[in-house]
Amino acid sequence: MGNDGGSIPTRRELVKEAAKALTTQQVKEVQNEQQEYAWNHDPITRKPLSKPVVSDSLGKLYNKDTIIEYLLSEDGDAKKTEAESILQGRVKSLKDVVEVKFEVDNGGVNAAEEANGPTVRSEKWICPITNRELGPSAKAVYLVPCGHAFAGSVVREVSGETCLQCNETYAENDVIPILPTVATDIARLSLRMKTLKENNLTHSLKKAKGDKKRKKHAEKETNGATVALTSKEQDRSSEEDKKKDKPKQKPTINENIKSASTASLTKKVLEEQEARNKRRKLEQNDNVKSLFSNRDKKPSASNSADYMTRGFSISSKR
Repeated sequence: MGNDGGSIPTRRELVKEAAKALTTQQVKEVQNEQQEYAWNHDPITRKPLSKPVVSDSLGKLYNKDTIIEYLLSEDGDAKKTEAESILQGRVKSLKDVVEVKFEVDNGGVNAAEEANGPTVRSEKWICPITNRELGPSAKAVYLVPCGHAFAGSVVREVSGETCLQCNETYAENDVIPILPTVATDIARLSLRMKTLKENNLTHSLKKAKGDKKRKKHAEKETNGATVALTSKEQDRSSEEDKKKDKPKQKPTINENIKSASTASLTKKVLEEQEARNKRRKLEQNDNVKSLFSNRDKKPSASNSADYMTRGFSISSKR
């Protein structure tokens, strides 16, 4: 048996042979299995793909309701944490995905569905030009921003940069391979996304959320270059600040009045109102005045006498 006191096995005896590397054929089989699963299942929920289907900047496919549920879920949720490990920060809003518009073959039925039931995608997606089924066996692409999907060979062979379905223009770099496996395609998509972020754009070519408004006297950005505020703009802004700091003044006569008679009449009315207001402030009610005594006025003897001596005069001689 070994290791019972009688004999101790060595590593050479326990490890008979090293693990063999996978052959090229085996690697292809594994990739095909992964591609078959990715073409039929949502990688986050593992449910079959069903329209509407969206794609991120790396060409991976998801159910649209899965992305919406992910964006609406709260931070710290276990499902959101698992989704974040799959998305790896590529999707932060619906602008970061594009809805892929597949042409559906209504007459055809997926053979895998007949065998496995509703566990895989039921629709058969085909190229609208070649009528060839899109899947792991055929390289497929979609266009940004319209999202129409075609066989990769169709887009390469057709001259021009307009969609064959909707005639919308697109750039050569906006042809996105679906579920790419070639390293050069993956590197190109990563570089494309980096360039879009530098231009404040998302995968769907829509503008990302704008930064906060710049503070006053900050530098303005124009065509990627920063231009400082001119001296005139600074003087204008300083004059506006001074106007805000000044106390509010009383309304004056409108200087824009063209008629001289109207202007003189307005001036006269304003002067009368001002004089009337001054008189109203100076005039006080007699009853209010009686409550206060005048310091300059000497008190009368009759009022200063007490009630016992009031009405009698006292001679100065004794």
